[in-house]
Amino acid sequence: MPQHRDDVVVGAGLLGLAAGRALAARGRDVLVLDQATVGHQGAGSKGGCRIFRLGYPDPEYVRAARRAAELWRQLEQESGRQILISTPQLSFGAGLADVQLAMQQAGAPCQLMAEREAAERFPGVRTGGPAVLEPESCVTAADTALAALAAAVPDLRTGVRVTALADDGRRVTVHTTEGDITARSAVVCAGPSSRALLAGLPGWPAIPTTPTLEQVAYLRPAAAAGPAMPIFIRHGGDESYGLPVPGTGQYKVGVHHGGPPAGPDANDQRPDQALVDQITAIAAASLPGCDPAPVSTERCVYDNTPDEDFVIDQVGNVAVACGTSGHGFKFGPLFGEWLASLATGDHAELPPGRFKLSRFG
Repeated sequence: MPQHRDDVVVGAGLLGLAAGRALAARGRDVLVLDQATVGHQGAGSKGGCRIFRLGYPDPEYVRAARRAAELWRQLEQESGRQILISTPQLSFGAGLADVQLAMQQAGAPCQLMAEREAAERFPGVRTGGPAVLEPESCVTAADTALAALAAAVPDLRTGVRVTALADDGRRVTVHTTEGDITARSAVVCAGPSSRALLAGLPGWPAIPTTPTLEQVAYLRPAAAAGPAMPIFIRHGGDESYGLPVPGTGQYKVGVHHGGPPAGPDANDQRPDQALVDQITAIAAASLPGCDPAPVSTERCVYDNTPDEDFVIDQVGNVAVACGTSGHGFKFGPLFGEWLASLATGDHAELPPGRFKLSRFG
């Protein structure tokens, strides 16, 4: 006989763990499943650190990030672990004016700095023009965040592969390698694999997500290292970014959407020399605070939508969150609240309509 639960969450990455935690907090009997382990090498949410920022060229995203910050702080209090490490950020590039305007419209603190002023305060980064200082940015301790979310999930099972879903209108049947499970609802947070899992369900449109295999590099401080390095994001141009890695003295640098297309289970950790060369050139030109020669590299999967907005939606008794497009980690606990509201129907905190699949026609 199949097991029965209130909710089954498919995927134990950031989104799945956040959904499991939020559902458990609502008193639901929830089971979270993953075919691998939390933070495994092929996971989109693996690694030690991410950028938490408010700076977006869209006030709705700025407001969502501010709400997510409140929820991260709650998780810190509940878990006794530090997740957000306050770190100033410089945002610059061709899209700077839109970012500044959106932050101002959303009431987020920011300060416009001339190029010389930015260089005097943060000599380790060359902005090439004016910059916006974001004082509420942070480095997210990503591995600590996953551990805190996992600890808040009462029933987490790894090494279990979900092979199919069925929704008869009354309940969902989750077919797994360890038998069938029935539930009042299912929440699919399987990254690039979400598309195939949902393809056969009635009423579900195709999810137009495409995975890419991205790369980051880790740099040492320059020989004559100066003040602590800030986070940086270049809006427009090469879309590069960087952040200090807590506890290591190293600096992580990447290019947003710089990687090649990949399969949904991509896990090739070999460095792409063209991407290494690009990151090295960026570091040589823009990061005098770092030795441009990488100490090491790392590959990770982006799950991309055509417009870079997320997919967070529900059809029948199945909800989904995917297509985070390389900028979703900061919203983790907020995604969890949105998904729990969809699954339970409590409408406590629902995702904006812009994330519905219907936008793709």
